[in-house]
Amino acid sequence: MRQLTFVAPGSFEWRDVPSPGLSAATDAIVRPLSVARCDLDLYIALGVVRYPGPFAFGHEMVAEVVEVGDGLDSLQPGRLVAVPFQLSCGRCPTCRRGLTNSCEAYPFGAAYGLAPTSGTDFGGALSDRVRVPFADHMLLPLPDGVDPVTAASASDNVADGWRAVGPWLRDRPGASVLVIGGLAQSVGLYAAGCAVALGAGRVLYLDDDEDRRRRASRLGAESAALGLGQGRTPEEQFDVVVEAAGDEAALGFGVRSTAANGVLTSVAIHLGATTPIPLTRAYYKGLTFHTGRVHSRTALPHVLDCLERRTLDPGLVTHRLVPFEDAIDAMGDTGPKVVFVAS
Repeated sequence: MRQLTFVAPGSFEWRDVPSPGLSAATDAIVRPLSVARCDLDLYIALGVVRYPGPFAFGHEMVAEVVEVGDGLDSLQPGRLVAVPFQLSCGRCPTCRRGLTNSCEAYPFGAAYGLAPTSGTDFGGALSDRVRVPFADHMLLPLPDGVDPVTAASASDNVADGWRAVGPWLRDRPGASVLVIGGLAQSVGLYAAGCAVALGAGRVLYLDDDEDRRRRASRLGAESAALGLGQGRTPEEQFDVVVEAAGDEAALGFGVRSTAANGVLTSVAIHLGATTPIPLTRAYYKGLTFHTGRVHSRTALPHVLDCLERRTLDPGLVTHRLVPFEDAIDAMGDTGPKVVFVAS
């Protein structure tokens, strides 16, 4: 089968590799139909994040089930499914706590399309076929009427946006939300869209990029320029703050913009060896700070619920649809979300 392989920054190849087969009764084989380029994928492609190749690429996908193991009564070939990008078993104590990004059955960081994070290549979404172990746990049926292209990023970047606002809005209905956009381009936008979908009292999206501000407005958020380079200081306090900019000035602005006893989640990867944080201000506010990878499988049902109820349209973030065959040429496109579509 064909597989898109990352070789080095700016260098990808379509390679012929053996098709995966069932190796356990709880395995399934799926055919990716729509694959979204994760925010991290762009920075790997550009060499901003230095991952050594070669490895199979792509990890945000909606797929069709084509084969199932004997132990899977709940899945049938032909079913459309969302596939979490992190591998997890759903059975170990860590998974049962909902911490599916660190399943005990796999090396830490196990994921499709990101072999360097775990040291093991589990295949990539930009392939003709993908093996899914523990498929009764991993695969979630795509709700009827939900477009696979619209849902392509649900298993990672949309889920990442949801986790930054969903749990806190559940505990504090109507809370105010600030999203600071930037490096994690689509995640910040999805966070704003999820906040609107979940009934936040006010959602403000700040970003110096005009295109992303327009997309945030279409998602239902207020939007304005961030302007830290022009000396902007916090003017308001928000119950929930999402920092997607990926730089220390924005993170400090996020701390200073979080209300007393509020929550700040950084969804960006801060690439410096250290990142200063104004902890004294955070201490006196009683601020709760979260960072780290999303628990994809745990968040995904909530995302699919938003899509089924039509309260969130991730398609408003997508700026380009590309056939699989043209994936190499489009991988370095710097827009917020590229979705690759199988023929």
